[in-house]
Amino acid sequence: MMFLLLYVDDMLLTGNNLILVSTLLAHLNKEFRMKDLRGLQYFLGIQAHYHSEGLFLHQEKYAMDLLVAAGMADCTPMPTPLPLQLDKVRGKEVPFTDPTYFRSLAGKLQYLTLTRPDMQFAVNLVCQKMHSPSMADIYLLKRVMRYLKGTVSMGLNIYSDTDSTLRVYSDSDWANCKETRRSVGGFCTFLGSNIISWSAKRYPTVSRSSTEAEYKTLSIAASELKWISLLLRETGVSQPITPELYCDNLSAVYLTTNPAMHNCSKSFDVDFHFVRERVALGALVVKHVPAEYQLADIFKKSLPQQPYFDLRYKLGVVLPPTPSLRGCINQDPTVQTEGISSSAFESLKASTEMGIKHITEPITKSTSISCNGNKALTIYLLFT
Repeated sequence: MMFLLLYVDDMLLTGNNLILVSTLLAHLNKEFRMKDLRGLQYFLGIQAHYHSEGLFLHQEKYAMDLLVAAGMADCTPMPTPLPLQLDKVRGKEVPFTDPTYFRSLAGKLQYLTLTRPDMQFAVNLVCQKMHSPSMADIYLLKRVMRYLKGTVSMGLNIYSDTDSTLRVYSDSDWANCKETRRSVGGFCTFLGSNIISWSAKRYPTVSRSSTEAEYKTLSIAASELKWISLLLRETGVSQPITPELYCDNLSAVYLTTNPAMHNCSKSFDVDFHFVRERVALGALVVKHVPAEYQLADIFKKSLPQQPYFDLRYKLGVVLPPTPSLRGCINQDPTVQTEGISSSAFESLKASTEMGIKHITEPITKSTSISCNGNKALTIYLLFT
């Protein structure tokens, strides 16, 4: 099996058959001038580092370049990307004099969310103001940049030894927008212990109840789950356990299985029937999760420091794994590996909630990450 990701003149190639990979490379070299960069290290602004438990993805170089472009390379860091009371930020009536500067930075921040789900809600909120930014909006944008300054080296840890169960956490904040009274919804998808997709957005229409707002988010999350399930099936990843969707609104959970409540859901009947159909087909299981265990809470509103830090950690957004001082006595001494301290690992295990487990087993860069039980070879190519 082999997979190829191509974007303009950058190509990422991975597979578990070395002969097949070599044959493809030979044919491509006959048609194009290419430079083989071997192991994955940098691809489209995303930096990759192998360590003892998997792969660490981050965008530190991109973030530093963004701070320099904004003239904020030496700014004072902030612990969270947004203040708690967003409606009390001053300057909403005063237009910002340089909207081009605002739009440029906001657009660049969007690409940064590829490895920073903890910034998704804040960046989405700022991008909603791109058409006519005010002084309050530029304050929020700079607040996000100051948060980035303090967390510039953070990224996503992708663990190699984990199960293939799909779990989605869905949540919404009813009538969140004080100006339009539209709701904000968000979700995050986990493949085993690894987060693989996330979203935060304001809905285009007003929801008449909190149940309607929650159910809209459920429907969007169910659609994402359906697409990911089909993608995993195409790539040969088996799913022995039915995907699970977690929601903290009991009314929305009951609606997925109770047809007697259909009359009160006429205003969102399309979403209602879609989710119920997925549940009836056995392709989805909707479960209730207590609010304190709702991981999607970070995608719908601004949070205090400690809850924000906790959710950020559970999403897998962490600092780079610290280099091991001893390494593994069984590995090839020429192979450079990175590990994680025992205290950090114990803290990681203690923080697992609601079926999200971080199961680890040392691997080395030479073995890379397994694909359906087979060793996978990853090669990064650059067309010249």
